[in-house]
Amino acid sequence: MSTLTPKENYLRMLSGEIPEFMPAYCVPHTMPFGDELLTPQSAPNGPVVTGLGVTYVGNPENNYGAMPEPGNIIIDDITKWRDKLKIVDVSNRDWETYYREKSKHIDRNQYCLSVVGGDYFLTLVSLMGFENALIALYEEPEEVKELLTEISKFYILVMKKQMYYLKPDIYVLMDDDAAFKSPFISLETYREFFKPFHKMHADIALESGCYINRHDCGKSEQFIEDWLEIGVRAWNPCQVCNDLVGIKKKYGDRLALEGAWDSQGWSAKCEAGTIDEKGLRDALVEYVDTFAPGGNFVFGASVGMPGPNPDEKSKYWRDYIVNFYNDYARDWYKRHAN
Repeated sequence: MSTLTPKENYLRMLSGEIPEFMPAYCVPHTMPFGDELLTPQSAPNGPVVTGLGVTYVGNPENNYGAMPEPGNIIIDDITKWRDKLKIVDVSNRDWETYYREKSKHIDRNQYCLSVVGGDYFLTLVSLMGFENALIALYEEPEEVKELLTEISKFYILVMKKQMYYLKPDIYVLMDDDAAFKSPFISLETYREFFKPFHKMHADIALESGCYINRHDCGKSEQFIEDWLEIGVRAWNPCQVCNDLVGIKKKYGDRLALEGAWDSQGWSAKCEAGTIDEKGLRDALVEYVDTFAPGGNFVFGASVGMPGPNPDEKSKYWRDYIVNFYNDYARDWYKRHAN
């Protein structure tokens, strides 16, 4: 029987200790807070407009994950960003009431509260479109830096209000700057344009007592040293296109791996109807036995489209994975205590 709450257990893992039981996505330990001023994670109820004026939309095909509205380009010429960028006026905002009302349902004894931000690459893309953003980085680097500096004033203001009124446990530094096979930008470009802003957010998070969890999909392992330098403690979803076994060996207790599961591969097998229980169980055993030793691991196995309403096939195999977690993974550290 567990003596720690999911929150206490997860924070123990982040502190570098072996957790009492294996943290897992299927056993929530963190409740995310989505600020209406910032980039949304989903848009299930229609368009969402951020404090920068960017419209995000979702659709059933991507489980309503928020994406910039197609064709809605706010800045088509980076040299004219001063005329195009319109940041919402928050001078009269009642921050205290907003954060109190939006977070009052969260049980802070059971769950960590997390906030998300720092998405400067994605923000540039959302304002300009992907191709225009990359061209601007190459052709007008100083204009890009001045634009990001102006945006940072707004993002940092919101973050400081979150830290003061919400007092979160986790700061999720979220900026997807890689595709599955390669990064969108070079390491040099990251260090010149985006790392300085990430460090600003990281410094505030650390000063406020938060652990930093870096969200970065795709092949983003080239950035790990820079993440660690600014204080990142965990990485999600650390997809299998990265050398995760080598990363686990190299960084040990310096970086917690959250996910590390071939979700795309197993979801494709689910869709094709080629999963069998023995094959999935064998893969799950190998998965846990590979990444659990030494701690610093969050069980993230799943299949099918992410979200609360899976189809019948996905639900069957998700339930199978949850049962596997409870039977094999949850108490892995107790069985391997010696």
